[in-house]
Amino acid sequence: MAATITLLAAAEGETHNPLVPATYDIVWSIVCLVVVGFVFWKFVLPMFQKVLADRTEQIEGGIKKAEEAQAEAKDALEQYRAQLAEARTEAAQIREEARTQGQQIIADMKVQAQEESDRIVAAGHSQLVAQRQQIVAELRSDLGKTAVDLAEKVIGESLADDVKRAGTVDRFLNELDAVSADSARK
Repeated sequence: MAATITLLAAAEGETHNPLVPATYDIVWSIVCLVVVGFVFWKFVLPMFQKVLADRTEQIEGGIKKAEEAQAEAKDALEQYRAQLAEARTEAAQIREEARTQGQQIIADMKVQAQEESDRIVAAGHSQLVAQRQQIVAELRSDLGKTAVDLAEKVIGESLADDVKRAGTVDRFLNELDAVSADSARK
């Protein structure tokens, strides 16, 4: 069939090339292309550039916000680390102060205990001295009476005079103390 059309076209005497379009088709195609290009350039391209600029701005803003957030996070991390280091230093100081205070308390308690012990020993010593003096006084009295009684029995007379009796007793006890002191020295 194509061969028939080609033969008919050749028979009519046309020298037109079927691959090249007609001139009016080319002109109208160029006019349409210019109108579409103008509309595209005037309306579509600015909208596209606006959308592209908005997206670029959003992306750059997001990146900027992310960088700011990252910088803030980094600053916060540095502050946290500084506070943590400060807290550790403060905790070490508190522990050292507590240790020092504990040692001071122990030393104070030892001093108090020693003072209390010394006080108790001194009180006990003074009590012992007082009791010893009381016992010595009682023994002197009893020993004096016993000595006078024995002397009365040996001598056979009454030593009722208190002054004589006290002198005799004192002399006897002094001699007894001297004998005790001599034996203690040896």
